[in-house]
Amino acid sequence: RSCSTRSSITWVAGGISPISSRNRVPPWASSNRPRLVRAAPVPERPRWFDLDSFTGPPRLTNWICRCDDLEATLAALDADFGMPVALSRGDLRWRMAVPRTGILPFDDRAPALIEWQAGGHPSQRLADSGVRLRQLTIRHPQAGALHDVLKDQFSDDRLSFETGLSGMAAAFDTPHGPRAITG
Repeated sequence: RSCSTRSSITWVAGGISPISSRNRVPPWASSNRPRLVRAAPVPERPRWFDLDSFTGPPRLTNWICRCDDLEATLAALDADFGMPVALSRGDLRWRMAVPRTGILPFDDRAPALIEWQAGGHPSQRLADSGVRLRQLTIRHPQAGALHDVLKDQFSDDRLSFETGLSGMAAAFDTPHGPRAITG
């Protein structure tokens, strides 16, 4: 509710993941959308997105990049982005690289990696609400090194890297005007 109030975006239930998290998504038909993730009951292993260490109010903490071939992408990256894990919910199937520790490289500022499989992308099932990602900014003391790790694998004009204290900011265009979420 806090994020919906602050962003003027209504977030809808996305489901419960097999790796002990629950998520909510904004209702727009785009594969480029944020996701609110919170911890579910305690698992036998560290949760992804470093949820075991999360405290405080809701905020932007992680991002996900879609890739067509998870193994090839992992092999091309220098950092430890995790091991492929097969996941499903209903008729949706995907694989994600999940770090053993639950923490992604560059203090969790590197993206989680996802490869969608049979069933298509869930955004295809949502009505378009008119919300669009305008800019995603990743801040980190080693932002240049993070950009260098990713630049040959991912390219999007809406993505920028800034050197500074670790954090993130996302700017959206909505039917109610521009909105931002930070973390």
